[in-house]
Amino acid sequence: MATSEQNKVAVRRLVEEVMNDGRMEVVDEVYDPDRALGAKRWIRPFRAAFPDVHMEIVDLVAEGETVVGRFLCSGTHQGTWRGHEPTGRRFERVDEVYFFTFRDGKIISGWGIEDTASRLRQLGLQSRADRI
Repeated sequence: MATSEQNKVAVRRLVEEVMNDGRMEVVDEVYDPDRALGAKRWIRPFRAAFPDVHMEIVDLVAEGETVVGRFLCSGTHQGTWRGHEPTGRRFERVDEVYFFTFRDGKIISGWGIEDTASRLRQLGLQSRADRI
């Protein structure tokens, strides 16, 4: 399997096994050992706030050591997130785009853009003044 395809498999595993299924041990398999702890530090609190989170892979594009993914994310706010107490509300199909960089088949960095404003709005956490 070509390196680009192997890297896409690692991103699929991150989404399906870690984000969707909560299998945190897989982080150690797809991330570089020096980066795995940092990844867990942002994944754990998000999954605690949205334990039923589901990410849908819309597109994965790979070239060399980079994989770019477009995702749709949904979940129910059941734990504290960004200082907001649980609302019990659900957000649906929030757009996310992430760039993952690989070295030796492991993720060494991730950078992304999420439609946080849409997520906040759907959860009822964005006031009218914030939208102006």
